[in-house]
Amino acid sequence: MSTEIRKLTYQDYVCFPDDGKRHEIIGGDHYMNPAPSTYHQYVSRRLHFQLYSKIELVERGSVICAPVDVQLTESDIVQPDIVVVLKENRIITPTKVKGAPDHLIEILSPSTESNDKTLKRSLYERTGVGEYWIVDPFEQTLTQLVLENGRYVDQRVTEKRISVTYLHDVDVDLNQVW
Repeated sequence: MSTEIRKLTYQDYVCFPDDGKRHEIIGGDHYMNPAPSTYHQYVSRRLHFQLYSKIELVERGSVICAPVDVQLTESDIVQPDIVVVLKENRIITPTKVKGAPDHLIEILSPSTESNDKTLKRSLYERTGVGEYWIVDPFEQTLTQLVLENGRYVDQRVTEKRISVTYLHDVDVDLNQVW
């Protein structure tokens, strides 16, 4: 007798309740987190504003803040805090982002820190997300991971200004984030 466990898919995901929690499917398994804290949202808004001003307002792409569904595979659907999709990367549909965005940002919360640093890092690397930022609002640090030859390379952030790697003239002033 087979006891194979069925992986959840996007079809299952769309049936989850709209209960104010963040639902995700990673590797076919369901993850749920409470709504983020107000400080988390403050940091997210300030990062979003700077990227939006330098990317979306000048028509180089879209900068979307959570909640937005990003379907990386049939069994991997996440809700990153910020998603950047360049104009030439046509993966935005009316209901979701379907495919690997150019840049994803996760802002750590006590309930998401472990998944953001390990599970999601591995998922984003495996599915070809070009740049991944892990933001720790409480430590006021940012880890910039850039995909090179299919692996993430940590671009240690030591300055108060961080440049994205996919556009030569776009940066974020961290003094305006914290």
